[in-house]
Amino acid sequence: MTDMLEVDGLSVAFPSRAGPQRVVRDVSFSLGRERLGIVGESGSGKSQTGRAILGLTPSSGRVSAKRLSFDGIDLRNASAKTWRGLRGRRMSMVMQDPKFSLNPVMTIGRQIVEAYRRRGDADRGEARARALAMLEAVQIRNPERVFNAYPHELSGGMGQRAMIAMMVIAEPDLLIADEPTSALDVTVQLEVLRILDDLVRDRGMGLIFISHDLRLVSSFCDRVLVMYAGRVVEEIKARDLQSARHPYTQGLLNCLPRIEGGQRPLQTLTRDAAWLE
Repeated sequence: MTDMLEVDGLSVAFPSRAGPQRVVRDVSFSLGRERLGIVGESGSGKSQTGRAILGLTPSSGRVSAKRLSFDGIDLRNASAKTWRGLRGRRMSMVMQDPKFSLNPVMTIGRQIVEAYRRRGDADRGEARARALAMLEAVQIRNPERVFNAYPHELSGGMGQRAMIAMMVIAEPDLLIADEPTSALDVTVQLEVLRILDDLVRDRGMGLIFISHDLRLVSSFCDRVLVMYAGRVVEEIKARDLQSARHPYTQGLLNCLPRIEGGQRPLQTLTRDAAWLE
């Protein structure tokens, strides 16, 4: 399998009164045309890793890496022109909260059409038809109404589906999905996962799937990275996640509620300072 994304020694730091604070620490992995899950607690560095790969770290942050390349393109010092040619066309990211990611003064349809037309020279009629079809594909019952709606007129779950439609309509080579199904009910979640799975299997897309849902990741992804305090503490095949060896991964699995067994109280994580070394 040829790796489309290579990450070696990725770190992200932000200024603070106590000096630079690293929120991502020496993260290394490669990604082929597969589904890579990244799991960990809130604040473990999952989202910041995804943002750094797409050059979306806030200007106050400092990103460094020994190697950060996509399809042979060095992303560490990529120009604005290079990023314009990559983002939206070949690399996309489904953000965690659509309230802060969708443009509040543009209709949903206009935003999705704009994303689709970045692929090439599609006319507006073709782009509109494709956008409506994609809204229907993510289980929006009245795509015409949503197409003409503004983000504030949609519920959280519907906004999330619109964001997914906007990011996958261009069929990118690399998609980073940050909690893409967290606000969706089970039936819609399954349809969204089917769409992502089709893109990986049929188009050879590479997918980084960021989630708190260990059960979902173990059944949907091929490999899993487990992050703690900005570091990758374990990499494991998704199907073997239940047999993870690192105590942090075991702790996350043990904290999951179970219907059977009547465990009281639920276990909590016991942390070890050595995990940060």
